[in-house]
Amino acid sequence: MTKTNLITGFLGSGKTTSILHLLAHKPADEKWAVLVNEFGEVGIDGALLADSGALLKEIPGGCMCCVNGLPMQVGLNTLLRQGKTDRLLIEPTGLGHPKQILDLLTAPVYEPWIDLRATICVMDPRQLLDEKIASNENFRDQLAAADIIVSNKSDRTTPESQQAMTDWWQQNGGERQHLATTQGNIDVALLDTPRSNLAKLTASAAHTHSHPSNKGLGALSLPEHQRWRRSVNQGQGYHACGWIFDADTQFDTIGLLEWARLAPVARLKAVMRISEGLVRINRQGADLHIETQNVAPPDSRIELINDVETDWNGLQSALLKLRLG
Repeated sequence: MTKTNLITGFLGSGKTTSILHLLAHKPADEKWAVLVNEFGEVGIDGALLADSGALLKEIPGGCMCCVNGLPMQVGLNTLLRQGKTDRLLIEPTGLGHPKQILDLLTAPVYEPWIDLRATICVMDPRQLLDEKIASNENFRDQLAAADIIVSNKSDRTTPESQQAMTDWWQQNGGERQHLATTQGNIDVALLDTPRSNLAKLTASAAHTHSHPSNKGLGALSLPEHQRWRRSVNQGQGYHACGWIFDADTQFDTIGLLEWARLAPVARLKAVMRISEGLVRINRQGADLHIETQNVAPPDSRIELINDVETDWNGLQSALLKLRLG
């Protein structure tokens, strides 16, 4: 049986960073796998996790629990068949419902194969101050279904967000575990915590959202001889636009970072090729995190998500002007 954990969290909470930290601290003799789902189609999280040493399967372009759960079942079965995986981490899109995924993982067909452990919800307490997020059904379900709640980005906390978190926990925490951390620094030992939140899970809201059907199990790729490609997606009140550029395209570093900082969107993730090598960009609201390496990625990928319709053409024109080759 494969020990399995669901790692949930709303857009920008730090799920992928948390998973990278867990993978970096896994026991050396264990083989881990990650099933990752993204709202957009270009596969940013897959690019971020590609060098983690884990088996990886991507489900981009929608919610893995939709279409009768078929995309998730195919990805899950593929990873389980690859053999002798000690642990599986499942990262749904930040706009996904956890209840349907947990229902599938506890279905009789998977009982001989999956040892389901604690569900961990990574959150940014400042999101409790944003009425649109705090009232979002997905956000609320992610918190309701969790066995362990991790308040991430504690270095960015404010007195208001700290009070909001305290008030929320007094009303909703119950007997569950709660910890605060930065940069997704989660103790690997927490993954073996048994499930305990069955009553709240049973009471979780029904799956009523809608969005475009999943187009496949693979992240977007470029046809031969095509230099770049754009993909758009929308649903659940959010809009996404992503680009992928070939390996021969480099970007002006300073111009790219300024473009990312000023883009009028709520969420931005990118793995981009620059003259110095690679830059990873992660932006949630005004929070901008940048990491560079002197190893070039195989291509450049960027995904923007916003809660209102956005001028993707204007952003694209500005981005194309930053190409160096």
